[in-house]
Amino acid sequence: MVGLGPKMAGREAAAGRAVGAGGRLGTTAGRPGIADPNEGIIELAGDCQFDPLAWSLSAWDWGIGGLEGHRGPRAWQRDIFTVIRDHLGDPSTRFQPLQIAVASGHGIGKSAFMGMLSNWAMSCWNEAMLVTTANTDTQMRTKTAPEIGKWFRSSISAHWFDVQATSIRARDKAASDKWRQDFVPWSVNNTEAFAGLHNQGKIIVLEFDEASKIHDKVWEVAEGALTDENTVIIWIVFGNPTRNSGRFRECFRRFRHRWVTRQIDSRTVEGTNKAKIAQWQEDHGEDSDFFKIRVRGQFPSQSAMQFISADDVDQARARHLRREQYAFAPVILGVDPAWTGDDTLEIMLRQGLYSKSLASLSRNDNDVEVAGLIARLEEEHQADAVFVDAGYGTGIVSAGEVMGRSWRLIWFSAKPLDAGFLNKRAEMWGMQKRWIKAGGALDPRDEALYQDLVGPETVARLDGKIQLESKEDMKARGLPSPNRGDALALTFAEPVVKRERGRGVGSGAEVEVEYSPLG
Repeated sequence: MVGLGPKMAGREAAAGRAVGAGGRLGTTAGRPGIADPNEGIIELAGDCQFDPLAWSLSAWDWGIGGLEGHRGPRAWQRDIFTVIRDHLGDPSTRFQPLQIAVASGHGIGKSAFMGMLSNWAMSCWNEAMLVTTANTDTQMRTKTAPEIGKWFRSSISAHWFDVQATSIRARDKAASDKWRQDFVPWSVNNTEAFAGLHNQGKIIVLEFDEASKIHDKVWEVAEGALTDENTVIIWIVFGNPTRNSGRFRECFRRFRHRWVTRQIDSRTVEGTNKAKIAQWQEDHGEDSDFFKIRVRGQFPSQSAMQFISADDVDQARARHLRREQYAFAPVILGVDPAWTGDDTLEIMLRQGLYSKSLASLSRNDNDVEVAGLIARLEEEHQADAVFVDAGYGTGIVSAGEVMGRSWRLIWFSAKPLDAGFLNKRAEMWGMQKRWIKAGGALDPRDEALYQDLVGPETVARLDGKIQLESKEDMKARGLPSPNRGDALALTFAEPVVKRERGRGVGSGAEVEVEYSPLG
């Protein structure tokens, strides 16, 4: 395809499908001299290769049958089609991956859009390769795939394709293995369908439906499909913004400079049930998380099970405090050793409302070297106490004892002082949450700490005690172990008073009777 003009390439693509479907260009079977109807479709496909909006307006019988009352794609659908058209129409951007993220309320017609987009790519491009996935296998089998298939069956090019439950392929048997759309349920343990998505010199379309619940590992592997040269690559993701963490959320935050984003309010979309939406607004309020997610296409202030809200962390990142403002407060270091080989050892400092990351190490298997680093930071920052997670920190603290240090081992599973928490870890995170709400300041450039703080969710318990999900459960959701967040939480492990400098570094923490985590 590369090197052909858009019309020539598109017509060659369409011609291949027409022949594979049994048509003979220039004739109609049994009726020599009468033009084949495929010729008009081939001409249209060639003209629309870089213009999915033009294809969508021409490939379906708008206003007739199932499309009665509809004069074409909805306004937001036209907008996204125009984004794609402009991207492909510019030779300087054509072969750069186009990534589009759409967060929306209910009922906007995202499955219909995927059906039209898929049909355009398969009809107007030679040997198109498409992969579509959804949040669950049930969603894929019962909603996403059938809806896309419906748009193929009603398209002007319907006779070119074989529509099945798990795939859509060109009827040309010689090309069906490389001219196809596959509906693939994702699995964190089986990502080959995404890792092997390459189509050098042609077109790749990757579609995620209900993207907020697709594992971050699948997102990471899918990015490997973005590396083919001279290839049209479109990655489009849809979802209700149900979660305030994960890769779908980060399309609109950390990675927003890489994505074309749209947040679509269901009230602005043609054909949605405005009366029902008005009831939701009356019952829940426009600023409620329910209404934000289900109607406004906005991410919630706090996900249902999220322990620390993104709004609170955003406010903490906006505070610009200087450490000198809290010279009266004790200096506390929290150390969270790496949990597995993929994790990092983190050292955080907190003094009053001020906090700072001091170190992050990817390799920390030498306890003596790590102890030496902690001792140096303890002296450099005149720390009054050092708390180390006992899970993987016993060797580090033992090495520190040899150096004359009196660091405190903290067992996350230990009994908390506050009976409202299940264990010590939940209690420390609870105090950390209070500190953030009360005015604690976070480095706005520290993206890792941000993700760690908003990531953990709570576990529902019959006894009402607050329990944080385990690091294993976070990894199962595709989130990294929140080591930096744990390191900051460790600075709330025990009450600490400021030491008199004359007593020497490393003498341990003193207990303060009336303790405030704010210093």
